[in-house]
Amino acid sequence: MLHREGSASYQELNEDVEQGTENSASVEARKEEEENIGSIILPDGESGTSSPSVPFIKSCLKNVFAVILLFIYLLLMAVAVFLVYQTSVDFREKLKHPVMSVSYKEVSLYDAPGIAFYPGKAQLLSCKHHYYDQIPPLVNLGQPGEIECTTQKISYADPFTNQTMKYALIVQGPRDVRKRELVFLQFHLNETDQDFSAIDYLLFSSFQEFLSSPEKANFMKDCESSYSSWKFSGGFRTWVKMSLVKTKEEDGSETVEFKQETSVVNYIDKRPKPGSDQLFFVVFEWKDPLIQTVQDIVTANPWNMIALLCGIFLALFKAADFAKLSIKWMIKIRKRHLKRQSQAMNRIT
Repeated sequence: MLHREGSASYQELNEDVEQGTENSASVEARKEEEENIGSIILPDGESGTSSPSVPFIKSCLKNVFAVILLFIYLLLMAVAVFLVYQTSVDFREKLKHPVMSVSYKEVSLYDAPGIAFYPGKAQLLSCKHHYYDQIPPLVNLGQPGEIECTTQKISYADPFTNQTMKYALIVQGPRDVRKRELVFLQFHLNETDQDFSAIDYLLFSSFQEFLSSPEKANFMKDCESSYSSWKFSGGFRTWVKMSLVKTKEEDGSETVEFKQETSVVNYIDKRPKPGSDQLFFVVFEWKDPLIQTVQDIVTANPWNMIALLCGIFLALFKAADFAKLSIKWMIKIRKRHLKRQSQAMNRIT
């Protein structure tokens, strides 16, 4: 009897404890349902203490903001693709059309140029170096005078016909541009049978290279093929002012060209018995101490283009990643909203 009474009381105690636990669990579940219902959109008259339109407005604003950001990043992606295309087109155009760059280098002394004269039947009477444009009055016109210039005589085959021989008189040109050094020459031509008399000449870059060349005939043939030739007439004083232009080619080689300005002054023959002979006077001087260097520069820098493309592609990847995350976030927000709406409808029904 005692054993039965004890077991009965123990069973009643267990039932009371289980009932208390179920009651507390149901209370907690009820509280959670009330909180969920309070945060869900309910019809008019069934809402809790908080306003039901606030979470709906917030979710709508978030969705609209996400869509706007998505369109902005899509627009940025389109702009980036256009920039990639335009950059590649500009790079190809710059490679095809290099820009000419001109620079000037100031010097105090030039490398003495070579002056090659082709006098024909004319004779060199005198050659002198003067400074500061001080040319003294001429004495004994038509008579041989002092030849103070360094000269060389050479004969070589015509580089264009290769059949006739050409006679050239090579004279060392001026060097000191600060002192305005000049070279003054006069020639004499007797009994000319032409209506117009002139002497051809050409300028080449270095007289020293000509002296040190083992094949001077070939050297002059190359010079005649590379440089332009000019003329000065008899009965005048021709003043030649030279300037030097160096051109750098794409293969790294360098070519030299002379530009010149000439002024011609009439010579008044004051000899007591001027004959039928012709006198030629010519002056060579440097125009200025500046050597002009011309080279083609490709303004398209491949490293700048690579850096720009890397930045554009990085922006594209970031934009694509953001767009993917925005779509996932919009889908998640939509699913959560539908879930809460279904829960609210279940509670209402």
